[in-house]
Amino acid sequence: MNIKRMVAALIATGGIIGFAGCGAAEDAPVVDTQADKGLEVMGDAITYDPNHLVNDGQPITVEYWTWGQAATDPIYQMIQQYEKIHPNVRIDVNVVAWDDYWTKLPLSLKGNKNAPVLFNVHNSYDALIRPHMEPYDIPLEDLEADYTFVDTHVDENGEVKYIDSVINTGAIFYNKDLWAEAGLTEADIPTTWDELIAVAQKLTKFDGDTMVQAGFNINGSYKAAWQGLNYQKGVLMFQEDGHTANYDCETTKENLEFLQSLYDEYHVGAVNFGDDRELSFGNNQTAMIYDWGSYVGTLATNYPDVNYGVFPTPAFSEETPFAYGRYNGESTPGIPAPQRDEQKAVAQDFIRFILANDDYMRIASDVLNSFPGKKSLQDDPEILDNPMMAAIAPRLDRLIWPGPTPSTLETSPQIAFENVLQKGQDVDSAVAYSQELIMSDMEDSDFTSMESRYAHYDERKD
Repeated sequence: MNIKRMVAALIATGGIIGFAGCGAAEDAPVVDTQADKGLEVMGDAITYDPNHLVNDGQPITVEYWTWGQAATDPIYQMIQQYEKIHPNVRIDVNVVAWDDYWTKLPLSLKGNKNAPVLFNVHNSYDALIRPHMEPYDIPLEDLEADYTFVDTHVDENGEVKYIDSVINTGAIFYNKDLWAEAGLTEADIPTTWDELIAVAQKLTKFDGDTMVQAGFNINGSYKAAWQGLNYQKGVLMFQEDGHTANYDCETTKENLEFLQSLYDEYHVGAVNFGDDRELSFGNNQTAMIYDWGSYVGTLATNYPDVNYGVFPTPAFSEETPFAYGRYNGESTPGIPAPQRDEQKAVAQDFIRFILANDDYMRIASDVLNSFPGKKSLQDDPEILDNPMMAAIAPRLDRLIWPGPTPSTLETSPQIAFENVLQKGQDVDSAVAYSQELIMSDMEDSDFTSMESRYAHYDERKD
């Protein structure tokens, strides 16, 4: 398929951006009479035999909805491959701006005749879209044989409606040039927080009383970092009922005080230095920050000259912790339940095609800067050449996904961080206030934590 067909014309209507795919005769699907394509069967447990006719070889056009562009959504390239194999199938891409997407898509999934046949999934909207999705027509044992963390996506009916294509978590980005100036090498990469403090102190610079270079900048990162810090000490984000937030606890307070000490006691950063840690790092003013894999793309786009490396987030001791942190996954596409049978049959065939195809994982890992969910690629040298992937690989078994948690579990703790470090509020009051915000925001939520599905759940701290 001509990628130009999908990306050439932007049509903005009511905040919705569509990629028009119709009209060019050479792009129209044609009758396919060649079942035997002469191609090899791909895949391991999940296999895909391209030597068959889709929709009996008759022309059919389906639509894929996404908020992503070709540079960030691997499905674009998979569509190209699929259409080349099956010339009777045309998959038109409709791009919808993020905010409009989550208004338009749920309405369409309830039976709208204009609903897509395939659509991009974000797990934070799971509760909104799952009731209207078709389960994958792939045996659960095959999915679990080929992919990591499938069990977190099995619903109460034993069905899977999407899985993680790739996963990500937090890590420490460090400026190699600033390390060299401080006389540090890769041998100095810390594995514990105490070691990180010692390194950060060597990387911090002052001009008199004015900080001119931060050793470690945590401004803006607490909203994600607090979860990992608590997990490292064996404390879950939610209480045993899976519904009640566990933010207001002694471990949260200990960890918040620890982060406060980085600035107030060890002076490796400051609340008024580099409010935007990513910008500060990109401008070579901060030597280390905590961030997720998406920052790799930010660096490549906005700060291509920064000489950086990545290492795993330190732990509180050399011993293996309960978990190193939280992960989140980028999801495979969904199939709407209300669609016609012939449309869903094409969608199911496409899903099997991408899950059996290593190209999908390689592309997704590259464009999303995330670790492949496919087990056969998790020790691939080419993938591990990316420092972010190398940082994730040895810790995969010690990462937790709590489920599609409400956003208040990030925004409300960030308020506690700001109240303590910026406004001088005492830790007990700040944490209690943020717990109230979380519970108020979740009052009408039916969210249930998936922390109990973690492989090492029994090692948690009571």
